[in-house]
Amino acid sequence: MKNVSILGCGWLGKPMAVSLLNDGFLVKGSTTSEIKIQELESLGIESYCIDITEFEEFDLFLASDILLIAITLKDIDAYERFIEQIEISSIQKVIFISSTSVYPASNSIVTEETETMNTPLSEIENLFKNNTFFETTIIRFAGLFGPGRHPGSWFKNGKIIPQPNGFVNMIHQEDCINIIHEIIDQNCWNTTFNASSNDHPTRKDFYINARNSLNFEMPIFEENSQLNYKIISSKKLQENLNYQFIHDNLLEI
Repeated sequence: MKNVSILGCGWLGKPMAVSLLNDGFLVKGSTTSEIKIQELESLGIESYCIDITEFEEFDLFLASDILLIAITLKDIDAYERFIEQIEISSIQKVIFISSTSVYPASNSIVTEETETMNTPLSEIENLFKNNTFFETTIIRFAGLFGPGRHPGSWFKNGKIIPQPNGFVNMIHQEDCINIIHEIIDQNCWNTTFNASSNDHPTRKDFYINARNSLNFEMPIFEENSQLNYKIISSKKLQENLNYQFIHDNLLEI
């Protein structure tokens, strides 16, 4: 039986932990809030209060086979110190949850071969990819939606939506969870995947539909702006994992 430690049991990490438990894994999970410890424990997750920006040791949490990192922290120094602890732990495999925000808006289709911008997130990716003590797979998720994250609620109180003629790159929580499962089950390591639905409607069509689905008033769009967009390709992921997206029509939200 494999042990998995999940750094960050939040919107994605917590349901991922529950899914792994249901699949027979032993799961450790972290939160930065003492208040949430009891909730995680009630789900069967061996829970720890961890903030990697603090100078602490995380030996018990890192006593696993696989580490899933699902936090939004962009502190390079904190990651460097944390990686030093991973190196001397039993962790053999790492899944690092990243974002397609590392790519510039190039007005083109973006693949894993596309050059990323020089950002803290891309630098943190490289810390993991270049480490030889363990194997890392990077998942660059597109915009996340699902339970508790409905796109129709993202632009409230008359907030203007930019780039109406650009294209959306989105992925549902359920697909995120299934993709992580497939990477673990298929032992797919030392690679990088883009993960986005194949459907890329315009931002105007997408947000009108999303607001309609909640019976909200119509959104307000920015006018006369220069077109800047990117279309994220998940072809590599689909071919390597033989994966089919569950939520592949973004206008069916």
